[in-house]
Amino acid sequence: MHLRPIHFTDAPFAYPDGHVARLAGGLQWFTAYEVIEPAGRRIVPIGDVARLGERAAMLHARIVAPRAPWVLGPRTLRFDQPQVAAILNITPDSFSDGGAHVDDPAGAASAGMEMAAAGAAVIDVGGESTRPGAALVWEEDEARRVAPVVERLARGGALVSVDTRKGAVMEAALAAGAGIVNDVSALLWDDRAPAIVARAGAPVILMHSPDPKQGGHGRPSYRDVVTEVFDWLDARVTALEAAGIDRARIMVDPGIGFGKSLADNLALVNGLAMFHGLGCPIMLGASRKRLIGALDHEAPVERRLGGSVALALAGANAGVQLLRVHDVAETVQALRIWRGLRDRALSPVS
Repeated sequence: MHLRPIHFTDAPFAYPDGHVARLAGGLQWFTAYEVIEPAGRRIVPIGDVARLGERAAMLHARIVAPRAPWVLGPRTLRFDQPQVAAILNITPDSFSDGGAHVDDPAGAASAGMEMAAAGAAVIDVGGESTRPGAALVWEEDEARRVAPVVERLARGGALVSVDTRKGAVMEAALAAGAGIVNDVSALLWDDRAPAIVARAGAPVILMHSPDPKQGGHGRPSYRDVVTEVFDWLDARVTALEAAGIDRARIMVDPGIGFGKSLADNLALVNGLAMFHGLGCPIMLGASRKRLIGALDHEAPVERRLGGSVALALAGANAGVQLLRVHDVAETVQALRIWRGLRDRALSPVS
């Protein structure tokens, strides 16, 4: 069984107790579930979820539970509203903005601090492209790319995540001041990674891909991409809990664009609210991705701002806590307007 929160409402105060629920302690409220079972799908009001059995009760408890903030030294990352993680690539071959900051740690750090000043809660620093066909970077070269940038950003007061799948790079970045590990392979590419993260006590972001050992861009055929990605992430979270990583320190990412068709990506965005059933914060990384061009006359990467903001707002409406984006100022502004509308809607007229 899977539960997807549906029937969102701007007026939770209009419902009697037990007939409306708050999504993951955030700004969204909902009144029903789509219940997905082998026998089919049905809609069940919130008030009837207790009748669905033990698994439904467990999923419901996870879906409505507030997410504990991540306290990382002097910085705290809260999850009661959507926030932005800024993408800072230190690579020559990123699909979007590669080459802008290669061999220039001071310039890269300056760009990252500008993103923080524009409203990014996290600066996500990566030294290896994960686009299809990208060359593998030797771990020592990758560490030399990212560590000086991470150190400058952390010294400047920014909260930094390191976007890597290699244990040695994780160690170097954490030693340089990174607070979070963001791994597109969900700690599967490097066998050392789970122990490194557990030992450091660092929060980790786990992304789904169908073949993490091979780069994440295989193309399987999904029967139901949303439930299958959910189950895969559920298994990874459970495995990493067993490896000593607290579930409260794990964030999940459905992996938009990694081994998914256009139809798969759209289904995942529409089904994002289901992933709250994992009991973890959610990250959405859809900025400038191929699905935008596919829906807009093959718009090139540099002309995907509107689509990126639209996807970010779709994430906010589904209760996503962290939006990984290239265009920080524009996304932050859109979220501020979204937040203003939510605040006003949740204030009943007296």
